[in-house]
Amino acid sequence: MIMITTSKLDTGQLDRLSINTIRFLSIDAVQKANSGHPGLPMGAAAFAYVLWTRFLKHNPSNPQWFDRDRFILSAGHGSMLLYSLLHLTGYDLSIDQIKQFRQWGSLTPGHPERGLTPGVEVTSGPLGQGVGNAVGMAMAEAFLAARYNRPGHKIIDHNTYVLASDGDLMEGVAAEAASLAGHLRLGKLIALYDDNHVTLSAATDLTFTENVKQRFSAYGWHTQSVQDGNDLLAVELAIRNARRNKQRPSLILLHTHLGYGSPHKQDTFEAHGSPLGEAEVRLTKQNLDWPLEPAFYIPEAALANFRTAIEKGRQSERDWELRFSAYEEAFPDLAQELQRVMQGELPEGWDKDIPAFIPEAKGMATRVASGKVMNAIASQFPTFIGGSADLDPSTYTALAGKGDFESPRETIDDSQGSVGGGWQYAGNNLHFGVREHGMGSIMNGMAAHGGLVPFGATFLIFSDYMRPSMRLAALMGLHVIYVFTHDSLALGEDGPTHQPVEQLLGLRSIPGFTVIRPADANETAAAWQTAIEHMDGPVALVLTRQNLPILDLQSYPQLPLGVHSGGYVLEPASGNAPADITLIATGSEVQLALAARKKLDTQGVRARVVSLPSWNLFDVQPIEYREAVLPPEVPMLAIEAGTPLGWRPYVGPGIAVIGVDRFGASAPGNVVMNEYGFNIDQVVRQALAVVKQQKKT
Repeated sequence: MIMITTSKLDTGQLDRLSINTIRFLSIDAVQKANSGHPGLPMGAAAFAYVLWTRFLKHNPSNPQWFDRDRFILSAGHGSMLLYSLLHLTGYDLSIDQIKQFRQWGSLTPGHPERGLTPGVEVTSGPLGQGVGNAVGMAMAEAFLAARYNRPGHKIIDHNTYVLASDGDLMEGVAAEAASLAGHLRLGKLIALYDDNHVTLSAATDLTFTENVKQRFSAYGWHTQSVQDGNDLLAVELAIRNARRNKQRPSLILLHTHLGYGSPHKQDTFEAHGSPLGEAEVRLTKQNLDWPLEPAFYIPEAALANFRTAIEKGRQSERDWELRFSAYEEAFPDLAQELQRVMQGELPEGWDKDIPAFIPEAKGMATRVASGKVMNAIASQFPTFIGGSADLDPSTYTALAGKGDFESPRETIDDSQGSVGGGWQYAGNNLHFGVREHGMGSIMNGMAAHGGLVPFGATFLIFSDYMRPSMRLAALMGLHVIYVFTHDSLALGEDGPTHQPVEQLLGLRSIPGFTVIRPADANETAAAWQTAIEHMDGPVALVLTRQNLPILDLQSYPQLPLGVHSGGYVLEPASGNAPADITLIATGSEVQLALAARKKLDTQGVRARVVSLPSWNLFDVQPIEYREAVLPPEVPMLAIEAGTPLGWRPYVGPGIAVIGVDRFGASAPGNVVMNEYGFNIDQVVRQALAVVKQQKKT
């Protein structure tokens, strides 16, 4: 067995020993699990070591310290690199957890998961998402620094680092986010590109021969190349140079060898997604002068070297606390607000200006009502921030008087008199451009950073572009709010490419994802209150383009609480006799149900109307409440301008659902809705058929 003498190591020897410790912890964990990706940790260990031991500002004793640097492993398949670094630098991640890599109940899953493993900032795995998350984190840092820092008092001052792979930079989401980051000149964002020329199934020259450096330069990034990712001095100089460049985000291309040290698998896709194999592990250890036994060997000198991060981190946080004390003395009101922000608390009175809408003949589109509510919230909520994918005039999501989030160095020639010098990172209005996918991943990064409640808006049909990001938001339990307008066939002339059919069901099916489709302006106000207060997961508000009658709160005092509960009895059956049928509807179809109820009443059929704006909220209510709203003994008819699939648990098998089972058509919205059966006569006919069938049984 090879013995490593650690008593008299020079700096270079200690560095090599420490780097190989990362490599072999990763190799052994993957081999023991007989599952995983050893190649990236082996190749990236050297430059990751430089970052984590010489630059990264973090406190292993307090992973949630607010002013820490953020490190995101976008290449989540290389998770053992991150787990090794977390264990070695002193996070609460034991060697036993390293040995349980990818096993049931362990803190070391196959891809990093936020909220499970101490020190993991985001759940990564779908490639490219972490790059977008990093952009969002850098935007959050820039916004909070612009709002709260004062001359001589830098309370928010940290960098965001992301490790990206070839696969990350192939994905379109990374391109969208990187393009925006370059425009915004996010100088405290540094991407470390593990440029090893190998993907899971082949060398990159099969599919990926573009000049990445030139592409990022065109985005407006500062770019550098390090020809040998094991050259610690070159890596250090490149990171220092990136940190000095405050005018642009930085991309460092680090040329590495996937599976470094493996005699037969280095630089091949065989080292990417599979264990090396027992024989190749032995050969690799021999090749790098590492003991063959025991597995998971950590030399004392290497561990001591890494564990200096504990005291460094504590000292960094102590220094920050002293600075914050001085800040608190100089700016007590700002400091109090910032304390609340850092703790994730809502501001006192945030909802006091939310309007109660008065019924009017014209009615109001719920997208318009939403805009009014959002502006009322923004007046009392300084870290409520967001925007749309170039659709503010259609989604009504602009926050009046709250400024645009832009680089202070950006200048715009605007004939209307808006000058670039007035734009700054303290603005609450984000402009994502036509980049829905990037918008979703950026919002996740902002929410994961902490201190902000981000929102993003587009048409409901384009939520499809955001699906991976929304799923990850739910998986992470992030407080992200989506505003989806143009919610049905009723948007009209744009036709089937813009008319959503299956999107509502798709969003409702995501675990931990709350969808609310309000019926009018007042339900919209209640929906926004729910969305802001629902802090343990994402919420989507689904809103109309067309005007809807406004429900009178005097006549329907149960409305706000009913929305918070996901569903409620809006209109009971007339008289005292039992109801013949329950009409269930969401969004714009609630008005149709109310009108049909009146007509059914004239035909001797007693109908009750239930507004069900959120399946997700309703499903978690006590069974007693749900059965009071939807008595199982009363037949039901559901009405919604979306796919009928999914309604069966509410209305039962064999019962009619008035929905949409095909794509839409180009025509005025009211014409399309009528042609597809969303009219009073159709609802009445279906209701009568349901009642008749019920009597037969």
